[in-house]
Amino acid sequence: MKVSAEDMKTIILNQRKERDELVSRPYLNRHIGQDIDMLLGNRLIKLITGPRRVGKSTQALLMLRNKNFAYLNFDNQALLDAWDADLVMRMLDEVYPGYEYILLDEVQNLAAWDLWVSGLYRMGKNLVITGSNAKMLSSEMATVLTGKYLLVEMLPFSLEEFFDWHGLNLHHLNEGQQADASVLIADYLRNGGYPEVVASRMLTRSYLGTLFDSIVWKDVAKRHNVRNTADLNNLALYFISNICGQVSANDLTGELGFSSVNTTKKFMDYLHEPYLFYYLPRYNNKLKLMKKAPKKVYVVDNGFVAAKAFALSDNLGHLLENQMFVELMRRGYDAEKTMFYYRSRNDREVDFILRKGTRIECLIQVCYELGNLKTEKREVDSLIEGAEELRCNNLFIVTDHDERVIEKKDYKVNVVPFSKF
Repeated sequence: MKVSAEDMKTIILNQRKERDELVSRPYLNRHIGQDIDMLLGNRLIKLITGPRRVGKSTQALLMLRNKNFAYLNFDNQALLDAWDADLVMRMLDEVYPGYEYILLDEVQNLAAWDLWVSGLYRMGKNLVITGSNAKMLSSEMATVLTGKYLLVEMLPFSLEEFFDWHGLNLHHLNEGQQADASVLIADYLRNGGYPEVVASRMLTRSYLGTLFDSIVWKDVAKRHNVRNTADLNNLALYFISNICGQVSANDLTGELGFSSVNTTKKFMDYLHEPYLFYYLPRYNNKLKLMKKAPKKVYVVDNGFVAAKAFALSDNLGHLLENQMFVELMRRGYDAEKTMFYYRSRNDREVDFILRKGTRIECLIQVCYELGNLKTEKREVDSLIEGAEELRCNNLFIVTDHDERVIEKKDYKVNVVPFSKF
């Protein structure tokens, strides 16, 4: 559709009003682990990525709040329908005279966005871009824009940020705050940390249920022109009802009655792209065997489990394990590269193996409570058997509230509450 300069200017002026309204709101400063001034001072592209609605746009606005910056929101059909790159750049000069930065929000919605962004980079534009699709990293960013960007990954609120929002310091609680802290930890475990629902937990199920459906139907089915949307949705619901479970494309194809293993694998990849589900491989020194073994499935936020899972009661052990997976991702561990699960020769499972380079850094078991000797023995024996086979003596059991050290077979196992991990 050919658009006039006046129409394009109107679209960009409307987006400027949207930008100014967003900038004027109060926000919680997120813990992104990077120096903002250093990021903005660097001429490389700043890519802020992560799931929908976790605060990527907010983070970008906070970074640029006191700067002169232009703004384009690609979650806007009017802009996409009227797209004319040269005209857009002319109108940005008129609407934002002398701008220092350009913020491109959800830029993956624009066809061939990577080529256009690469051109802006060569022109010397200082760019901050946001996106909700892992394919940006695996293909587009990794080819056209290799070596041209700095990455900021966003996830739902961490437990620490959740406490910040409630005006408490997770690491410095006085005696009078302990009861409130216990309530908040339990709430976070069940309902997650999506910014939109921490203020009103009554909205968790309806808001996150709608968001989950939107990701599956809009970000996956529509983007990939999936015809069999019922199978795609059934797979997503199966995963959300079986978090922390082992899955393989072969088994899922038979169990869910899909047409082929290739279709199942494709759907699994699609559901990872918008940062909804993650797949943790089983650790093995032989890559071929590692690729053949079942993976464990995790979801980006426990609130989705509350909103969409079929379970009639809380599985607190799985919720804690899922939350632990997300926390390890937040710390920079990467499924398939530095984070795995493990099964010993006797088929005992260790929930998380963390690797640094070629060295096994630590082994982590997750158990909601070590309430009886049988449970404690099972968890400790699995951990120590893994430690012996992998030659690692840095061992943890993460619990809801237990805290102590267990000594067995010349090993020390540190039992730590999730809130202190």
